[in-house]
Amino acid sequence: VTAAELSSKTTMLANKRITTQLVNRTLLRSLTSDASLKVANPPSQQEKIKYFKIYRWDPEQQQKPYLSTFPVDLNDCGPMVLDALIKIKSEQDPTLTFRRSCREGICGSCAMNINGSNTLACLAYIDADSPSATKIYPLPHMYVVKDLVPDLGNFYEQYRSIEPWLQPSGEKEPEQAEWLQTREDRAKLDGMYECILCACCSTSCPSYWWNADKYLGPAVLMQAYRWIQDSRDGSTKKRLAELDDAFKLYRCHTIMNCTKVCPKNLNPGKAIASIKKRLAE
Repeated sequence: VTAAELSSKTTMLANKRITTQLVNRTLLRSLTSDASLKVANPPSQQEKIKYFKIYRWDPEQQQKPYLSTFPVDLNDCGPMVLDALIKIKSEQDPTLTFRRSCREGICGSCAMNINGSNTLACLAYIDADSPSATKIYPLPHMYVVKDLVPDLGNFYEQYRSIEPWLQPSGEKEPEQAEWLQTREDRAKLDGMYECILCACCSTSCPSYWWNADKYLGPAVLMQAYRWIQDSRDGSTKKRLAELDDAFKLYRCHTIMNCTKVCPKNLNPGKAIASIKKRLAE
């Protein structure tokens, strides 16, 4: 093959490649310009408005508590009540005050009264099918700091009073690491250690409403029983003796509101009954 023939073949291949590219571009332009092949914009969703009536009170303002009503488009909002509260605070009223943290039902920060029942806002689904407004209040029968934020000072002080830490009967042996227990003893703590101290149970209890200064309440009593049941603890008798009081323990009348509202599906009423049984033995 001569150099002239090789040059001619190379030129022909280059021209063929260019022709193919031009044909492909022409076809692509014809397809994209065809109105029948274009994707139409999806029709905009009709707004799905849900109203939220929220308790408001600011200690710095000289006015009584009141309810504020906020509309929320559920098509542009998460499924939980906490999502709606965050949306309202971000887009409508930045002065709205409430506690929140984990958004996973772990921290207990967003405990409040929603449609008449104590629960966690992060675990409470918005009732999208109901035409009625969702009513949101702070935990009942508690002093209010602002809006949906209750004063939990007394609640935490009661929790501190039961000394919620391990009190072993003796000192550790040399080179001893953890205080060990059997799997059976560990299983006795199930249903109590999961408590997140959200105060939903205590603030739903009429006995706690009436005697919050003396009655420890379901949450604290269940935590007390958690340490009484711990096989590693050496202060069981002392703990039981401190609870043997007409107000601390026996103000419980087994109304069972505590068990009904617990967002973690625990049973504080059973724990309280178990303490009474231990004292009667």
